[in-house]
Amino acid sequence: MPGTPPTRFVYLGPEGTFAEQALNSIPAAERGSRTPARSVPEALESVRAGESDAALVPLENSIGGAVGVTLDELAEGEPLVITREVILPVEFVLAARPGTALPHVRSVAAHPQASTQCRGWLRTHLPDAVVVDVLSNGAAAAGAAAGEYDAAICAPIGAGRHRLDVLADKIADHPDAVTRFALVSRPGPPPPPTGDDVTSLAVYIAHDRVGALLSVLMELAVRGVNMSRIESRPTGEALGRYVFFLDCAGHVADVRLGEALQGLRRVCADVRFLGSYPRQRFPGAGDRPIPAPAGLSDADYADAAAWLARLRAGDLN
Repeated sequence: MPGTPPTRFVYLGPEGTFAEQALNSIPAAERGSRTPARSVPEALESVRAGESDAALVPLENSIGGAVGVTLDELAEGEPLVITREVILPVEFVLAARPGTALPHVRSVAAHPQASTQCRGWLRTHLPDAVVVDVLSNGAAAAGAAAGEYDAAICAPIGAGRHRLDVLADKIADHPDAVTRFALVSRPGPPPPPTGDDVTSLAVYIAHDRVGALLSVLMELAVRGVNMSRIESRPTGEALGRYVFFLDCAGHVADVRLGEALQGLRRVCADVRFLGSYPRQRFPGAGDRPIPAPAGLSDADYADAAAWLARLRAGDLN
């Protein structure tokens, strides 16, 4: 029922990955059931089918960019909405079975993205080691624990789960890297506005209309709605047909964002609402939300609406 906190969670598995670590930061997930899924589509389909209440899936990484499969799944199929974001620092460790010394490491299991983000450290500290690609950070830790590899590049939670010793921590070449995860549920009333929120949209433009994308941007700009992210993904219909994913500052309950959404509805081929939810602040993102420009606060909109109502009623005072 709407408003009921989720108790059954699914996340992109396997166990011992950053996704599980991110899910553990959500208080409700600590009290509920947590099930790993083999893929993002499998996790989201579990929510659509009613087998789970919410899914935690990766949305973007500050180094690798957007996670295309997540965007594609949100744009297609039965609608789902984001109710929360989790921004997690990506801190890779090199872990091995107890008693293993760094000079004795000859093989390292790692997900390709993990080894890419740790390339400089590996070149400096393990130049002769063979890096073996595996399917996930969790699989890397499990392989090292089973003795298939001398060590693994994994998340701290993976090292702890498989009782591995951490030979080196914070080995990523970009120490400030983060991954943004989305908690996704079936449609329902969004969380109440906090004054520092994000609204995510999937926008389909009219491809036979000149300046269609500019029209989208103008609907936001003229109302002072700040757009923090725009990504394009092919729709699969034909070459050159794209859907645009937007993150906008504000909440669907805000008057100026509500007006912008109405404008987008008028000028776009289709608009899919992907949720309004609290922004998670993290180091480097700024301490406070950007205030509404002069004349574009909810109070300004309310005053203008009341003035227009008086004009229509013949009251010019």
